[in-house]
Amino acid sequence: MFKTRLISGIILVIAALVLIIAGGNILLIGLTAISLVGLYELYRIFHIEKEILGFVGYIAVVVYYLNLGISFIPEFELFVLVFLIFLMIVYVLYFPKYQASQVFAGFIGVFYVAIMLSCIYQTRMLPAGIYIVWLIFLCSWGCDTCAYCVGVLIGKHKMAPKLSPKKSVEGAVGGILGTALLTILYGFFFKKHMAIPMKYIFILAGITSIGALISMVGDLAASAIKRNYDIKDYGTLIPGHGGILDRFDSVIFTAPIIYYLAWFLIS
Repeated sequence: MFKTRLISGIILVIAALVLIIAGGNILLIGLTAISLVGLYELYRIFHIEKEILGFVGYIAVVVYYLNLGISFIPEFELFVLVFLIFLMIVYVLYFPKYQASQVFAGFIGVFYVAIMLSCIYQTRMLPAGIYIVWLIFLCSWGCDTCAYCVGVLIGKHKMAPKLSPKKSVEGAVGGILGTALLTILYGFFFKKHMAIPMKYIFILAGITSIGALISMVGDLAASAIKRNYDIKDYGTLIPGHGGILDRFDSVIFTAPIIYYLAWFLIS
């Protein structure tokens, strides 16, 4: 299992490197595909993954990402309203086939998976975004690795025993501190490329510390959904890791945090 997980992890990192370094339309297409798979995994829990209700969500994802690339929707609110109206049309026309909870899941799923993940692309498009975007993964995957190592070594106090019995308070603190340290090292290495003064490196460390804390919320939120519906993994696409949502659960939450904080910092 460890060997399978390691190989899958290496392939995942390589794929992320290729997509993010390439940026532009290649990253946009890649994130569209990832979002569609992740949304399919989430919709499967609510049994709408192959239903018309689900297809409305898939179409909304494609339209949203197309708009990021060529900007044909004047206001984001218009996208939200039209999407919600189409979901309600399906709900009414096919009543009582779908439950209200399925309609709400169809609506929220697009935001939870696709729109939040799109912040990876939006971060990449910022000035010096090719360097800043890696902070998203440093917050999530870096924090997860540091938290795991510290938790195994000295973890004693359970952080959320009902959701994730193996996570400890000590591991959480180690994850946050480890993320801050990794950010400082990363900042010193790429300071000239990011064109930021020395003090901003420590500001970035503060931002990623917040991101690391939020990434744990994302991880636990995904676990809570799985507990509610009694499933082990969202999917089997990534051997040893589960599905897209199993691997990107924390990234989903850190991407918006890093994007908006970085955008505020830059502007």
